[in-house]
Amino acid sequence: MPSERLPAPPHDASGHTWHHSDDVLFGVTKHGLKPYAGESYESDMPVFAGVLKDDEIRAAIAYIKSTWPPRERDYQVQMTLQERKSSPRDQSR
Repeated sequence: MPSERLPAPPHDASGHTWHHSDDVLFGVTKHGLKPYAGESYESDMPVFAGVLKDDEIRAAIAYIKSTWPPRERDYQVQMTLQERKSSPRDQSR
């Protein structure tokens, strides 16, 4: 029986992954969507903490980003820079 949840969007230019900063992409991959969307948010996306090492998560994200066209890559870089300027915190997570 289907879960009635929407499937994850594609990670290419037709999806919305590129709308998020590096820190958000890392956090969602490692900890899931609840820290970003709220405890009541239900998703079929797995949490990769304890499954992948931080460097493996970063490598997967880097690969996904390498498939984006220049416009999406540029936008995503700007989102990352903007977030880091407005929220200076430990960037090593």
